[in-house]
Amino acid sequence: MENNGNNFPLYFLGERLEFPPVEQANQDGLLAVGGDLSTERMLLAYKSGIFPWFNQDALILWWSPDPRMVLFPERIKISKSMRKVMSSQQFNLTQNTCFEAVVEACSQVERKGQEGTWITENMKSAYLELHKKGYAKSYEVWENEKLVGGLYGVDLGHVFCGESMFSLTPNASKFAFIKLAEELAKKKYRMIDCQVYTNHLESLGAEEIPRAKFLEILQS
Repeated sequence: MENNGNNFPLYFLGERLEFPPVEQANQDGLLAVGGDLSTERMLLAYKSGIFPWFNQDALILWWSPDPRMVLFPERIKISKSMRKVMSSQQFNLTQNTCFEAVVEACSQVERKGQEGTWITENMKSAYLELHKKGYAKSYEVWENEKLVGGLYGVDLGHVFCGESMFSLTPNASKFAFIKLAEELAKKKYRMIDCQVYTNHLESLGAEEIPRAKFLEILQS
């Protein structure tokens, strides 16, 4: 056990399928260390408002930040320029046709201020297993039959937990995200979990809410 900065001991997971209360996370949202990436543990994590995020060759780290960045699907913001893109014939969208390719592309995207990728080989395998069991899903964006963008995440039936997206051409990932939000709004999904704040997500209508409110919606 180690102190995590909130006067709570940092929780080290063993073989038991459990997580500590999310209120024990430190100021950065780090909750627990260790465990495994089994389908059962991953699903328990997402249903509890927890997600894995760690670098290659590091211990598995589990997070539950406060506040939480979310998008309420009906509040998606579409700029005038994106409305033109959405109504054009530039992109085509598919779902779950090449899940592995989307995850691989997300793992290779260079992100400002981040060295390497958190989408490790073990993480890829874990999400692939979730995909095979119908939980992890992908949206693919095509331009002239070439995969140019997309996203993937974990679908809990009323909340979509977004994990990562990529874009090889301008607006491709925005196209996927907007299409996702529009579809989930029609299906009356409560929210899209975006995890942590970014300017890009805010520009699309995402907002920060208290973790307690997030959990209330998640577990309703």
